[in-house]
Amino acid sequence: MKKSLLSIAFVIGTAVVLAACSQTNSSESIEENTQKNQEVNEMTNKEKAVAVLESLQSGEKKAAEEFVSAEQYIQHNLTFEDGREGLIGSLDYLKSIDTQVDVKRVLEEGDLVAVHSEYELNGSKVIFDIFRFEEGKIVEHWDNIQENSADTASGHSMTDGETTIKDSDKTVENKELVENFVKDVLMGQNPDNLTSYFDGDNYIQHNPNIADGLSELGAALEEWANQGITMNYDTIHLVVAEGNFVLTVSEGTLAEPIRLSMICSE
Repeated sequence: MKKSLLSIAFVIGTAVVLAACSQTNSSESIEENTQKNQEVNEMTNKEKAVAVLESLQSGEKKAAEEFVSAEQYIQHNLTFEDGREGLIGSLDYLKSIDTQVDVKRVLEEGDLVAVHSEYELNGSKVIFDIFRFEEGKIVEHWDNIQENSADTASGHSMTDGETTIKDSDKTVENKELVENFVKDVLMGQNPDNLTSYFDGDNYIQHNPNIADGLSELGAALEEWANQGITMNYDTIHLVVAEGNFVLTVSEGTLAEPIRLSMICSE
């Protein structure tokens, strides 16, 4: 009987210890989850967007699972379907082809984050990614992809130059300036205003086909016209601005239908 009681006492004691351990682990788990949620909430939308892009290189699914909406994710890249699972399902493949992402600039305005990067993605590319957020989650994505050219008319690469965001107090002013430039000059509403948007001939060009300087821009456009190549901007879809950088996303034609994006610094 005593043996039996001792056995029972041991079992009960073990149960108490296990219960205590279980309670401690549960408490620790709650604390860990709370801390994790706090860390996620403390991340900026810029940081979340960059983390998702870095996952294209690493193949890690955590960023997409945490920062992309499970209920709503609208995809404008024609290669992918809508929905977070389509993005997650592509990560293994993107890693297998040794995708590389080198972020150069990140702009944020309101619920939009625009990222300017060099990719190694079946060859060298320059890509603009734009993410729209709702309640801290990515719900929509656009991108624009261009072959990266090492041979440029200006001698600059397509992504070098200023990267520091400054003049935050001039965001609205700079956004209006660039939007008006696109309308007046590129859309042809007031082409005679061209020179008013520039500081003389001081103009750094990253389009691989055009040299620095406003005069060179004019010469390139004239040469294109002589060759029967016309450039028409029809619609401005999005404008994202932060300080001295403005990104416009426009649609138009350059010999054949294309989508055009450009980034400008004051």
